[in-house]
Amino acid sequence: MASGNSGSSSRKEIVKRALDDAEEVRIKKPRTTKAKGKEKEKERSYDHWPQYFHSIFKALNTVLAFVTSRKQLATTFPSIRSSVENVTKQPLEMSQVAELKALLPEIITFAYVPRNQIQVNLSPKSNEPDFSAFSTSKESRLGLSKEPEHVLLLEFAESWKGTSAGSNPNEYFLPATRTPAATKKLVEKRNDRFIKAINRLLAAAASADDPVLLLQAAAREHIPVNPEHIKHHTFVDETMHMPIPNSEDRASIHDIFVELQKQHWYQDQIVDHRIIEAREGQTGSLDPPLSATIQKALQSSRNITSLYTHQTAAISALDYGKDVIVSTSTASGKSVIYQVPLLRLLENDPRVTAIFVYPTKALAQDQKTALENLLGTCPGLEHIQVSTYDGDTPTEHREGCIRASASVIFTNFDMLHAAILPHEELWRSFLKNLKLFVADELHYYSGTFGSHVALIMRRFRRVCAAIGNDHTRFVSCSATIANPLAHMVNIFGLHPSGIQVVTEDGAPTGLKEYLIWRSPYVDEHDPALGRQSSIAEATALMRFLMKRGIRVILFCKIRKVCELAMKTLRTELSSEGRHDILERVQAYRGGYSAEDRRRIEHDAFTGHLLGIIATNALELGVDIGVLDAVLMLGFPVTLASFRQQAGRAGRRKRDSLAVFIAEGLPIDQYYLNNPNELFDKDTDDLIIDLDNKIILEAHLQCAAHEMPVCLEDERYFGPLFKDICQVKLHKDEDGWYHPHNKYLPSPSKHISIRGVQEDKYVLVDVTKSVASAKILEEIEISRAIFEVYEGGVFIHQGRPFIVQELHHDTKLVKLVQADVNWITKQRPVLHVNALQTYRIREIKATPHRAYYGSVEIFCQVFGKLSNICRHNVILDVVDVESSPWIHETVGLWMDVPDLVLQLLRDKRIKPAAAIHSAEHAFLNRFPLASDIRTECKAEEKEYFKKESRRKRPARLIMYDPVGHGSGVAAKAFEHASDILHRARAAIEGCECELGCTKCILSPFCKEGNIVSSKAGALAVLKAILNIEIDPESIPFETDDRALCGHDSIISVSPVHNRTARNVPIESDSIVV
Repeated sequence: MASGNSGSSSRKEIVKRALDDAEEVRIKKPRTTKAKGKEKEKERSYDHWPQYFHSIFKALNTVLAFVTSRKQLATTFPSIRSSVENVTKQPLEMSQVAELKALLPEIITFAYVPRNQIQVNLSPKSNEPDFSAFSTSKESRLGLSKEPEHVLLLEFAESWKGTSAGSNPNEYFLPATRTPAATKKLVEKRNDRFIKAINRLLAAAASADDPVLLLQAAAREHIPVNPEHIKHHTFVDETMHMPIPNSEDRASIHDIFVELQKQHWYQDQIVDHRIIEAREGQTGSLDPPLSATIQKALQSSRNITSLYTHQTAAISALDYGKDVIVSTSTASGKSVIYQVPLLRLLENDPRVTAIFVYPTKALAQDQKTALENLLGTCPGLEHIQVSTYDGDTPTEHREGCIRASASVIFTNFDMLHAAILPHEELWRSFLKNLKLFVADELHYYSGTFGSHVALIMRRFRRVCAAIGNDHTRFVSCSATIANPLAHMVNIFGLHPSGIQVVTEDGAPTGLKEYLIWRSPYVDEHDPALGRQSSIAEATALMRFLMKRGIRVILFCKIRKVCELAMKTLRTELSSEGRHDILERVQAYRGGYSAEDRRRIEHDAFTGHLLGIIATNALELGVDIGVLDAVLMLGFPVTLASFRQQAGRAGRRKRDSLAVFIAEGLPIDQYYLNNPNELFDKDTDDLIIDLDNKIILEAHLQCAAHEMPVCLEDERYFGPLFKDICQVKLHKDEDGWYHPHNKYLPSPSKHISIRGVQEDKYVLVDVTKSVASAKILEEIEISRAIFEVYEGGVFIHQGRPFIVQELHHDTKLVKLVQADVNWITKQRPVLHVNALQTYRIREIKATPHRAYYGSVEIFCQVFGKLSNICRHNVILDVVDVESSPWIHETVGLWMDVPDLVLQLLRDKRIKPAAAIHSAEHAFLNRFPLASDIRTECKAEEKEYFKKESRRKRPARLIMYDPVGHGSGVAAKAFEHASDILHRARAAIEGCECELGCTKCILSPFCKEGNIVSSKAGALAVLKAILNIEIDPESIPFETDDRALCGHDSIISVSPVHNRTARNVPIESDSIVV
């Protein structure tokens, strides 16, 4: 037995060595000579082959190429077998195809797949979806259907995406067909690839070896096994069906890393590997020490017998009357820093109250449970009432028991703004006894939202001072940020001298391994086939880890990718028969009901879940138990988010793993090539805009309603306070300022600190019947217009549903579950149009101007696209009747001179790419860029062969998000000249070749920064700034993809309106 295995292994090694030799030849690429030409001709010769190798591949290749000339057709082994046998005049056995798979494993798919993966039921080409296509027969429902659950799929990888012809407005997206000439070329290319592989095999085989036997031996492991047969046999594959180890018994991360590199599907995806060594904890002491009862409570509820140095430093600072900010790593025990002082305060005075503020309801509930457990084990404090006070709190509870009897409330800044401060007279007793105010996850508050929060805190401190409470201590905790002291000063308005900053982390950490992962080529010998799907790579790695008892979370940037990853994982685990793993995996994202989210959090915390696929909704510190590994699918927008997500694993001293799986987007590729920046580069400062007149006026109206304001209140609200009061508020005879009448009776209701809350559609599952309908989730209207439409596929927990009915009047969407393996997506057309000019500002030392005014956001969906997931190719296009989504907001714009447009065209640079990158460069130099939007250019429009009829003006345009009314665009307009100069300097000084986040790539780009040009952006900015451009300094565009398509940009026309001539031109006094 051992000898036989050894011989089999050696034969497999010979085949593998032949393929490796082919790779080596491909990499070396020696220069072409006559000798090389002869050698190449010999390499493609097959006269010396054994007869066995001659016929099968070519016949199979030809049949497959012609069958797949229409993308809608799936190819199964039985469906093509007879055609191949007609050509070869001999039977085609599975073992022979397995031999081809052994030779070309990367480009041949030969495996059993669930039948639904190849079934494509397309609706007829009308506006009425065909729901009968998704219904099941009575026999199928009763389990009497004789159709097999799995079919044997046979496919060859290819890079061809197809062409389409016609005048259809959806022509960009029509299903693809291959021309006869293209099919012939494809057949020749594959034949050549096969000849090379056989010649490598013959060259690698020893003279005593029979190459046919070698190949047949290697092919045995590629013969597919029907999963339905596995159910009836005792055979168990040791890698796919091994039991899941307990978390405590799992192998070390290092051992799993070593095992990972030995997997047959591992193809050097790891491009960077680094290890952060474990760190011992450092404990400290308190003077005076904790009481015996508090020590008992800590040990009983959390098994804490000592405190770490950062905890003792913060608690001691509070004892000495300091306010505190703690900025340490994830899972360093920051909650103890404010819970222990609370217990001390309550032991000394049971009347003490406290407010704990959290950015999310889930985190608040998590921490509320932890505090209740701590109080429940502390003798003498078991009676202390802890209450949640948020939007879900019933009105009768708000008005009664919470204000009257709660000692601690868990709330958020929305409630502080809209429910507590406007009714301060009802809260006076609570606020007079307030000794501790905690704001957790302080890094969450930045930009426009953070600016609102900063003014809410100034209103809060003013009310407390007015009722005689000047002894409240403020505590904030944060992940590691660049300047924690400055951020706390900005948020709370406190003097820096009274704040103790704690950044030295005394908590222990386990060893952590970081990997950066690049998807491999489909076929290393043919890069034109592209790389493997990043979603497929992420789910494959996730399956590998879960099978070895690794508890893993996969972070996705957007909800749709989260659901697609869950769908892929569900399919893969089901096809492997690993339902024991599948039942322990859940998706988690915004939109799910509160009940579903709490259930998933509970399952994660108790250890039931082995895998979670989540958006950044779980980036914050909700305790979901011990996680061993974090996978990040795509760069998570900011370095701070990258480090926060990576910190979610290894939260309890164990070794852990963090993997960044790069997508094909420019930002991801930049970090692939510059991995040190992920670990060494400082995070950006968090921005709070205290000089935003629009936000400040709104909160002064609220403050004046809570208690009339006077000029002395400038100490809370800053130097703009006086002017705004005199112009925007109402002054009484005694000199007190009151809110303007238009804000009455409740100014806080006019101000949404998170922007306008959108209406939501309710999605209900009516698969069984309308009577037993179940609410799946709610979705905002701005998402619904793109994701929910009749006949479309909507994915929930990885399960596809078909939209059966959509009722706009009641905002009700009825869904039926359907076992389909295709998705639908729309290609919205987004236009941002300048409508009316309100203000004009000079761009210093130039004849050009910056404009500010009304901006229209026009969005319309023109088609519904049906895609088979495994190919991501279009199967059909169905027109969708969709009304445009039109909203108005405010924004700024700058026109691009015609001269630079012509220069760009002469250099074959698309003006759209140059303008797009110039907009990003502008935003990258603007501190509040996360709160402003621009018109991002889409690859489908700019790089496709068909010329778009929707031309866009040559204009840089940015705007406030609809419904926010934040004044951020006005701020950018007022500093346009300075920002333009800094953007130009950033590009000129950046050493990158094609662009990075320091110059033209934006992490907020909805189109992935694909349409971009660094050289073009610099030329556009110089033209606007009236700086001479040397044409020789602009290189010609050489990227084949960017050279495709047509020019979508036209010269601008002035934005006319009735008053434009009377708008004065504001001077720019900024010194650059």
